[in-house]
Amino acid sequence: MSAGTPRGRFVWFDLMTPDPKAAPAFYSAVAGWGTQAWDGAMPYTMWTNGEQPLGGIMEVQPPGTPAHWLAYISTPNVDETTKDAEGIGARVLVPPTDIPNVGRFAVLSDPQGAVFAAFTSSGNAPGHEGPPTVGEFSWYELATHDSPAAFRFYERLFGWEKTVSADMGELGMYHMYGRNGVEMGGMFNKPAAMPGPPAWLYYIMVDDIQRAMDAVKAKGGQVLMGPHEVPGGDLIAQCLDPQGAAFALHAKKKN
Repeated sequence: MSAGTPRGRFVWFDLMTPDPKAAPAFYSAVAGWGTQAWDGAMPYTMWTNGEQPLGGIMEVQPPGTPAHWLAYISTPNVDETTKDAEGIGARVLVPPTDIPNVGRFAVLSDPQGAVFAAFTSSGNAPGHEGPPTVGEFSWYELATHDSPAAFRFYERLFGWEKTVSADMGELGMYHMYGRNGVEMGGMFNKPAAMPGPPAWLYYIMVDDIQRAMDAVKAKGGQVLMGPHEVPGGDLIAQCLDPQGAAFALHAKKKN
């Protein structure tokens, strides 16, 4: 756990799914996660990586909404962040709401339609500073309509910093960003052939990407792309879980 409330760090990840009971077996096989019941006012199951909670499982609402992952980004004052976001074109899907003894959150849609949550912890924020480790989310990627405008939006809200850009040929430029000297993810303009609205995709770090991909397929998910080597030698694969939630896998280059 890190002290205080950091600005701009991804701190929590909820799987919004129509079948919360089926999800643990799939992600346990793929990512090695466990689960733990939350001792709170409402039933809620948390994901654990070793002993550390990193997110949870919720039944998606309203019924019929596609399964998806929702990430929470830490901010010192969620009310101010929500007001600021709305003033520069975001939509408020869930207004700032208290979670007793945990913190306060809001769910927002950025000006181009990608959904995320802002979160202010009432104590120490979940997660840690520095590079991710195996079993944690390690890369946060935004496919959008106007990546420079999207970056300016998140830069204002969370203080993210531009790092480098890479030319992906027919797919255009891939713009990377980070905070406190740690690269966090990238943004790019989604091609016309890419289905769905602008959205975030979250990468889970695994030690063996082939083993994880085999588990995805064995447990009823789909591997959409990969394994694919990225600059620097890391491997990635993009997947769907059995209920249709998109996620990705990331394995560090072997020395």
